[in-house]
Amino acid sequence: MYIGLVICILFSYLFFKGYQNTQKFVVNEITIDTDDSDNKEKVLQILHISDMHLENISVTPDRLIESIGSYNIDIIALTGDFLDRKRSIPKLIPYLKALRNLQPVYGSFAVFGNHDYVLKEKNFVKLKKVLNEYGFQTLQNENRQIELDGKKINIIGIDNYSTKHSDVKKAFTGINQGTNLVLTHDPNVVITINEYRFDYLLSGHFHGGQIHWPKPYHLKKMGQLVKMNMIKGLHKINGRPFYISEGLGQTGFNIRIGSRPEITIHHFAVNGKVEKAILK
Repeated sequence: MYIGLVICILFSYLFFKGYQNTQKFVVNEITIDTDDSDNKEKVLQILHISDMHLENISVTPDRLIESIGSYNIDIIALTGDFLDRKRSIPKLIPYLKALRNLQPVYGSFAVFGNHDYVLKEKNFVKLKKVLNEYGFQTLQNENRQIELDGKKINIIGIDNYSTKHSDVKKAFTGINQGTNLVLTHDPNVVITINEYRFDYLLSGHFHGGQIHWPKPYHLKKMGQLVKMNMIKGLHKINGRPFYISEGLGQTGFNIRIGSRPEITIHHFAVNGKVEKAILK
């Protein structure tokens, strides 16, 4: 009886602290230098948000904007897992309105994650329509081009890998040269991009473990990167940098232990070199 009470109190405390942690989000800044990084006029300021999971999010649109309102944003990148229930779609709109007010110089882009594909087709179409209506270009194995100081930048959206929606070849179609910025949800796709060059890749999916104590054992079936202990932060593969966001929302229980909700500002120094996109 006494032991049971102690265990109950302990778990209640952990859940309380875990819920508090979901409100203590952080803004992390990451600087990515390239061979042309000494030219400060060629640095893109990218706001990256992933895994909003609107069913379990503790960060309001107002708090979100208050934390990043002082930055001059060039690109907004949303890397999937917005929601998995149709009734959550209206909840996304205030966040999109708030982000739109940041007026990114080169636009806003979004890709989809595994939870978004839980939606029925008509509801998925509605989610995509809402994103488009509020200024977010959705990329499903597609690419767009922008130009910074005469340098071509390819924004490449690779669809979600774990649900078998990714098509790297299609995503790179039409790209010959320039700096390649890849947006995707599941970072495990980096292992399959051997024939294609990316200069920087932004992703999410793992939530930094969400419950990362003592170790995120529940992630062991979530792909090769987990086995390589790459579940959050900045990493490299074949010499190319990629970032795994801890995400802004939560799945399952609305708690975090050993992780924090995260948004990131990436200072990406654009490479002035002309390189081919296809390596073979």
